[in-house]
Amino acid sequence: MKAMILAAGRGERMRPLTDHTPKPLLAVRGKPLIEWHLEALARGGVTEVVINTAWLEERIEQALGDGSRWGLRIRYSMEGRDHGGALETAGGIAKALPLLVDHPDDCFWLISGDIFAPGFRIDAAAADRFENGSHLAHLWLVPNPGFHPQGDFGLDADGLGLADTPGPDGQRWTYANLAVCRATLCAHIVPGTKVPLGPLLYEGMRARRISAEVYRGAWENVGTPAQLQALNREL
Repeated sequence: MKAMILAAGRGERMRPLTDHTPKPLLAVRGKPLIEWHLEALARGGVTEVVINTAWLEERIEQALGDGSRWGLRIRYSMEGRDHGGALETAGGIAKALPLLVDHPDDCFWLISGDIFAPGFRIDAAAADRFENGSHLAHLWLVPNPGFHPQGDFGLDADGLGLADTPGPDGQRWTYANLAVCRATLCAHIVPGTKVPLGPLLYEGMRARRISAEVYRGAWENVGTPAQLQALNREL
């Protein structure tokens, strides 16, 4: 199974650091944030990775190259070059699908390049179980961080995500930006169209076709210079 790392965003909240450095290349504990994901994917047996780019995209390709230093093959879906800017999450996935899958039912790992989850394991067995099912996506959720106390989704007792209500425990959780997805989720989007992923996830949950589980390891959405500084101070 291939993987996609989302790395096209401008990183407005991270300015001025991102004025000259793409957000995924900002250093967390001694190495660029995106390298943590590449290393995890390689440990998990993934060999092919697609990275979508837009803002300062040539810097990302120059820094990571073809991926051979991690035992990976990296290809780039260049939204800036081809469309003049980022296509949002689902739009970026739709453009990258020809590089990710051969058939509409094929699956892939999906990771946002601006999160930090050093203990998250790319579990090939979990990906295989998902691939052999019929769900559109399997999401990992985390306890709500202070900047997002309302959360995103509930979680039913049967392991399905809930778009509109908390789970039986009365809780909602925050999407960790870690998932396994089926190409069908975004295959209907015309390549080059700007489309966010969130509404598709809510729609899929209402159709009972998106599963989820809670991840309780260390996790941070590295969204501001203050968050980045705090992570590096913890070292």
